[in-house]
Amino acid sequence: MKIKSLFTGILTLVLVTLYSTTFAQKATSITFDVAGNCGMCKQRIEKAAKVKGVSEATWNAETGKITVAFDSKSTNAKAIKQAIADVGHDTDEVRAKDDVYAKLHECCMYDRIGDDDHDDHAGHDHNDHAGHDHAKAGDPKKAEEEDDHHAHDHEHVVRGVVVRENEKGELTPIPGVNVHWLDDPKKQLQSNENGVFDIKHEKGYKQLVVSFVGMKSDTITVKNLHDILVIHAKNNVLEEVVVSRKQKSSYISKMTPNRVEMITAKELFKAACCDLSESFTTNASVDVVSSDAVTGAKQIQLLGLSGVYTQLTVENLPGPRGFAAPLGLNSMAGPWIESIQISKGMGSVANGFESMSGQINVELKKPHNSDRLYFNAYANNMGRTDVNLNLSQKINDKWSVGMLLHDNFMYNKTMNFSNNGFRDMPVGNTFSGINRWHYENGKGLIAQFGIKYLNDDRVGGEIDFNEKTDKLTTNKYGLAFDIERIEGFAKIGYIFPNHKLRSIGLQLSGSHYKQDSYFGLTTYNNEQNSGYANLLFQDVIGSVKHKYKAGVSVAYDKYNESILTNKFDRTETVSGAFVEYTYAPNEKFDAVLGLRQDYNSIYGWFTTPRAVLRYAPTTTTTLRLSSGRGQRTANIFAENMGIFASSRLIDYTKLSNTDGTAYGLKPEVSWNTGLTLDQDFKLFGRESGFSVELFHNNFSNQVVVDYEDPRAVSFYNLAGKSFSNSVQAEFRFMPMQHFEAKLAYRLLDVQTDYEAGRLQKPLTAKHRGFVNLGYNLHSGWSFDYVFNVTGKKRLPSTASNPVEYQRGDYSDAYVTMNAQVSKSFGANKNFTIYVGGENLTNFYQKDPILAFDQPFGEHFDTNLLWGPVAGRLFYTGVRFNIK
Repeated sequence: MKIKSLFTGILTLVLVTLYSTTFAQKATSITFDVAGNCGMCKQRIEKAAKVKGVSEATWNAETGKITVAFDSKSTNAKAIKQAIADVGHDTDEVRAKDDVYAKLHECCMYDRIGDDDHDDHAGHDHNDHAGHDHAKAGDPKKAEEEDDHHAHDHEHVVRGVVVRENEKGELTPIPGVNVHWLDDPKKQLQSNENGVFDIKHEKGYKQLVVSFVGMKSDTITVKNLHDILVIHAKNNVLEEVVVSRKQKSSYISKMTPNRVEMITAKELFKAACCDLSESFTTNASVDVVSSDAVTGAKQIQLLGLSGVYTQLTVENLPGPRGFAAPLGLNSMAGPWIESIQISKGMGSVANGFESMSGQINVELKKPHNSDRLYFNAYANNMGRTDVNLNLSQKINDKWSVGMLLHDNFMYNKTMNFSNNGFRDMPVGNTFSGINRWHYENGKGLIAQFGIKYLNDDRVGGEIDFNEKTDKLTTNKYGLAFDIERIEGFAKIGYIFPNHKLRSIGLQLSGSHYKQDSYFGLTTYNNEQNSGYANLLFQDVIGSVKHKYKAGVSVAYDKYNESILTNKFDRTETVSGAFVEYTYAPNEKFDAVLGLRQDYNSIYGWFTTPRAVLRYAPTTTTTLRLSSGRGQRTANIFAENMGIFASSRLIDYTKLSNTDGTAYGLKPEVSWNTGLTLDQDFKLFGRESGFSVELFHNNFSNQVVVDYEDPRAVSFYNLAGKSFSNSVQAEFRFMPMQHFEAKLAYRLLDVQTDYEAGRLQKPLTAKHRGFVNLGYNLHSGWSFDYVFNVTGKKRLPSTASNPVEYQRGDYSDAYVTMNAQVSKSFGANKNFTIYVGGENLTNFYQKDPILAFDQPFGEHFDTNLLWGPVAGRLFYTGVRFNIK
């Protein structure tokens, strides 16, 4: 009845919307982001925005926002944004084509929206523009004093452009304009053919003299060295206009209905980030923890829940999932990543139904807009080496091709901080690669396709384990993985030429995954064949106030598992349809209502409703509310593979392996509700802000993994309640020039009804504190520091073990610190050397393996890991790129 009422409500809303847009259209005013730098940008942007139906368009260079008044009967927001992008300027929704952007005037080469790898055309290392204040952003005197007293441990270059305005208001650059510091008139230079000049700044210099034959000269007080100076000539008088620029390495998107935290490639450079599991080092929202003490597998935690409840996608296609999920984070190279988007709570129904705690989408580097060559080499003192090579080539105006390669070597068999005789990390080799193609015909058709390959071969266990003589014997304890994964993918999209807001897209992927592994005397082998297709259509209803998406999807998975003589096979197909409606009457408010109806070949029909509201009462305040349902099928053995590396007993007789279901268990279902507040303000005259997030996740069914018996592990359907409450507060500010700081605190309350009663989720910290400091200079130096405080964690009960094999009820709290220093060289800062350290406090768990001296005994357990398994680590590396 509830579902029927929901359908009726949505249908009524759509009918009312159709009526109102047909009979009640009127003039509309919108404000949105447009990237640009100077007066020439302003003229170009405003001219492009004045398509038929637009009565007024005003762009502000300081805020980067344009306000447009238009008749909604004649045009719409998307058409206006497309017109602006067509002349070379990115908007919040439409990106300008690379070839059009490349033809802009030298001064107009802005930092592209969402483009982390773009050069800083002001001649600075573009890491240095992350949130810097400018003369009009705060106290000019204070900014001037800070530049004089704090910012002269490196070279500064002041950039400017000189332009002339004619009677029609058109701007053209003036070459040959003379520029010199008032304190040093002998060192004079001239603007180039584009009217641009770059002049070196010396400590104490404040006034810049600009002169040109036949014009009244101007003496400019440089209040902030990070400003771009625009010298505006009109009526033969030179006058200054200041234009500020900024680019952040991580930020919260203000305009999206969902709260999306964007991590750019620049943010990833703050740490080594050899693979995806290490890409959240400078992020307070995502925890990355080791699954156990011997396999080396890592998993993410979001809102206090295991990573399997977070939908991981790669360019909105399914990422490593099913059997591939446990080791999937280790297989995706950090240097491949262009950006990461983290969305807590409910995601779009267009992306599926599996998101329960949130969605993490990874955007890889594209062949049509990335470096022609990118090379990264990394090595640490524990014996790990990583090599990455990215290549891209633009074949012609339509075709581009790229190759992403990654190779990881780990051959140090003796790394053992706890001196228990076991390797802290398995040794071996991981190789992965992607070959991808991009096609765009300029008439609305865009296609991307490619193939991915992974081979992971590693051996762990006791230090002196020899696979040739000790495999599957009691001579020495050992474990090994031999994994191969092949995936093909394609994305085809078409934008209708006469209806720019109307598009259709098809997403396709297929993969084969095979794993052969053993743990002591236990063999575990699995194989998965998967296929996915998603057809999506989107358009507007009358105007951009009313948008909708609709589509159909199908996901196919064939699973085969064997543990010793026990076999678990199933084929699962989920097909469904979805519709999502967005109501956006102005830039302050969005409402998104989504609904999916799917059929699971094992569990039957199910419905996924989701809703998101965004309200921005001011330009600096954003409130969001989200709620919805998620569902997934648990792969209990692959997702908890560490159990095979212990002597815990599994009662296979309680798990079905003959009826084609998923182990005889029900699907997992939860409801998630979240409320977030993002507030921006000025502190010390610079951009600052804080965020507060509250999320509640409630399971109506969960597959409970019960470790409370120290000699067994049990899997059963939830009988009672299971929930998580998450509260997080984050504060961002710049205490001084070039220096960024982020501070965060998070509180988790995660409880489940086990057979022994309601308990806090084991091995999950209730409290976490986080500090991230970054200091970046024009000269190419970057300094980054991360401080983490992890609170105590509840440990599964060991009370029934002998005294020597018992542990306390809670772990210790502990502190870890990471730091990195990097230096970029060359005119384009395209060669970088970096050195760093991880876990500088040298804290590691002294007893990660229970009964390590009896690996084939009944008390041997590797699943009680609550802290780092290894201590202090140092690394070094180099990066080199050719644009």
